[in-house]
Amino acid sequence: MKQLPFYFFILFLFVSCSKIRKAQIEKNDYPDIFPDYKEVHIPLNIAPLNFSIKNASFIQATFSANKQELFTTQGEKSIDIPLHKWQKLLVEHQGEQIDVAVSVWNPSYPEGIRYKPFPIYLTTDSIDPYIVYRLIEPGYESWHEMDIRQRSLNNFEETIIVSSDMKEKGCINCHSFCNYSPSNFMFHARTSQGGTILIKDNKVRKIQLSQIGSPTEGTYPHWHPSGKYIIMSTNTTRQSFYSHNPNLIEVYDLKSDLILYDIEHDTIIVDPRFSTPQHFETFPSWSPDGEKLYYCCASAKELPRNLKELKYAICSVSFNTENGTFGEKIDTVYISADKSASFPRVSPDNKYLLFTESDYATFPIWHKEANLKMISLQDFNDVNIQILNSPETESYHSWSSNGKWIIFSSRRLDGLYTRFYIAHFNAKGSFDKPFLLPQKNPNENILRMKSFNIPEFIKNKVTITRRQIDQIITD
Repeated sequence: MKQLPFYFFILFLFVSCSKIRKAQIEKNDYPDIFPDYKEVHIPLNIAPLNFSIKNASFIQATFSANKQELFTTQGEKSIDIPLHKWQKLLVEHQGEQIDVAVSVWNPSYPEGIRYKPFPIYLTTDSIDPYIVYRLIEPGYESWHEMDIRQRSLNNFEETIIVSSDMKEKGCINCHSFCNYSPSNFMFHARTSQGGTILIKDNKVRKIQLSQIGSPTEGTYPHWHPSGKYIIMSTNTTRQSFYSHNPNLIEVYDLKSDLILYDIEHDTIIVDPRFSTPQHFETFPSWSPDGEKLYYCCASAKELPRNLKELKYAICSVSFNTENGTFGEKIDTVYISADKSASFPRVSPDNKYLLFTESDYATFPIWHKEANLKMISLQDFNDVNIQILNSPETESYHSWSSNGKWIIFSSRRLDGLYTRFYIAHFNAKGSFDKPFLLPQKNPNENILRMKSFNIPEFIKNKVTITRRQIDQIITD
């Protein structure tokens, strides 16, 4: 008998291991998958929704559309969907329902159990291809260990834009992009040689705001849509640590004001109304047309003694782009007698204001009661977005450039680490069920002991190099 070549046995082994199996037991329930991607609405250009199942020895998932099987993928503890098959599915089935039939083998079900297929709804709406965020320790003790990173939402590519691991360690924080542009952004570097780092048209420079008219260096920024200005708050920030409180850390401002940086003239503009000791102003944010500034404002209190009495409202004021001046009238857009507002963000169509609401103070990231809230800017009524919230903290959030998606921070998995969730804003003016940011290894969401912070969408990849930025910071 002629001996078969060795590669034949390798091919036979591969085919045998990947052979489609048939489970012997059927169950009329959805499988308990992690992350929970059941019944979610997804962009037409999102990365594969890989998932795992606890205690599984072998998993098989068959993807179908219109009752026609498209492909089957298998794994031991998790499903790793082939990128090319997933992208083909997205292209060919826009606006359709995808059904996922999952079978599981484990010691409890050695003959296999097949679950009821669960739907995934593929929208006709795309999402910006990249997000930029800060990756940080969950507390504030290791502020010198953090990165600003970018991640492709079309796949799983992640790269570092800038890291605190430079010649001189220091905090890097509070990035802002101009009109979702990867070539125009800024952040603050808190080192002895640092400052505000401005990248404009992919050219980087360092600014010392205190040397050009600012009373202090800037904190929370937002770049004007015209590209001419950056609004910033200046904050004197303190923090407290609790031993008998569900909110482990409290961050608050002893003082906070607003300043306007004129990029073209390299000057600071200070409106005296936003720099009085009687009020705290923080978290400024422009409307998408640049004609209004929104910000959080509260009457000054003796802190930390009266911290729980500190309630921030959201105010707005008109803005003249030509001369960099603010209008005379300041409007209170939102105020609550028993809640405090943070992080105002206006939808790209200028119709909605999304923000975070907590019981008190201005920094809700460690407030378990913190939730997202939204009002209509036409009638200022509440919009029901309860589907986004959980018993744990929801905090920072951003709109996609087309206004069809938001990404937001939540501690709902374990109460300790902040992770990103994406939700579709549908044609009915409401949000669909949010889903966890897809990862190549779904358990990365558990095993990665870092918090994701300040997600911002951008329209393409940041191409300026980490080395270019590092050189400017340390010069």
